[in-house]
Amino acid sequence: MSRTVTAAGPGSAPPVAVAGPRLPREVYVLSVVGGCVMLGLGLVLPVLPVYAATFGAGPTQIGALVALFALMRLAASPFCGRLGVRFGERRVLVAGLLLCAVSSALTAFAGSYGQLLVFRGLGGVGSVLFSVSALATLLAIAPADQRGRASAVFEAGFLLGGICGPALGGLLALVALSAPFVAYAVLLLAAAVLTLAVLRTRRTAGAEPGRDVVRLPVLLRDRRYLVACLAALAQGWVLFGLRSALVPTVVVAWRHDVTWVGWAFTISAVVQALLIMPAGRVVDRAGRRPAMIAGTGVAATAITALVFVDSYAWLVVLLSVYAAGSALLNAAPAALVGDVVAGRAGSGVAVFSMCTDVGAVVGPVVVGLVAERVGVPAAFGSGAALLVVAFVASWTLTTVRPRQLFGQDEGVDR
Repeated sequence: MSRTVTAAGPGSAPPVAVAGPRLPREVYVLSVVGGCVMLGLGLVLPVLPVYAATFGAGPTQIGALVALFALMRLAASPFCGRLGVRFGERRVLVAGLLLCAVSSALTAFAGSYGQLLVFRGLGGVGSVLFSVSALATLLAIAPADQRGRASAVFEAGFLLGGICGPALGGLLALVALSAPFVAYAVLLLAAAVLTLAVLRTRRTAGAEPGRDVVRLPVLLRDRRYLVACLAALAQGWVLFGLRSALVPTVVVAWRHDVTWVGWAFTISAVVQALLIMPAGRVVDRAGRRPAMIAGTGVAATAITALVFVDSYAWLVVLLSVYAAGSALLNAAPAALVGDVVAGRAGSGVAVFSMCTDVGAVVGPVVVGLVAERVGVPAAFGSGAALLVVAFVASWTLTTVRPRQLFGQDEGVDR
């Protein structure tokens, strides 16, 4: 059995323990399902702009098509918590997978740009139903002393799927531009079948007995929850606003081919995938606060340094450094949210997910405007500033250090 240290008083962190028993089987099932989803998404994302162009879509229309997915995720997020409470997270999760599968299949046989918009919007709704329900299920299943590792395993599935997807999508596109969308639908159907056949949510080790669903007003008064949401906002802003929207234009401005952008992203993704499991162990063993401080600090340093970079090699290095910090930020904020909601379903996980989506929707627009009117360094500075704020906020957290295996206890580190 693992040993824990508890701290009393408002704002104190829940038990943090030295990792002991194996993770529940359901954690790995969720990771595989998430990997299927991300693999399929990686299949279609590189092909989507080219596919839309065959219907006469210009750059603005293609941009709207890409943004619509995130906008529909954001619009549907507030309803996910209530749906999970009413129908059960497992049912909502499967419904999200099936809706995404139908959306992708319809997209493969779309006859106009208007139909693409409708089908892509349905996919966004299905995506958020899946992601919120999957994370809520994960936090309910994982014991408190294993939430960091569980979150890391969950994210590892997404990372591996995201690394493999784009390359496979390019190969399928050689057969037909619609082929990646058909393959995505098949993967989602397989993930839904796996969920129904294997995933069981009766075991809720992470849900503390005697606790009701934590209401949103209560969550918004909890410092841990606010810091986790701030980190999620910063992550969405940097990943989708800076990395995905700004870095490619910078690389091309240095007279490099677009292929070089893909290599930079692939290298950083591999670094993150290699570090995600150690990061999960750090979150559980060292505590949430040290992991949050290290993650936001490393990420903020890397993004700040990008302001002064003028070569491709240094850009790849700094993106890899950011990936190291991001590995911690994939595990620690989710573990914090799990600590606050005590594994109970509700609006807490949905709002946390919304923070990432807000960053993904608003970030690219603001970053683009700042880059045009002020300059690229200022645009990078916007992401660095958010991470610095999250870094400072992380210092205000209270953590409980794990008991030492040699029998000596350490107290609360404030």
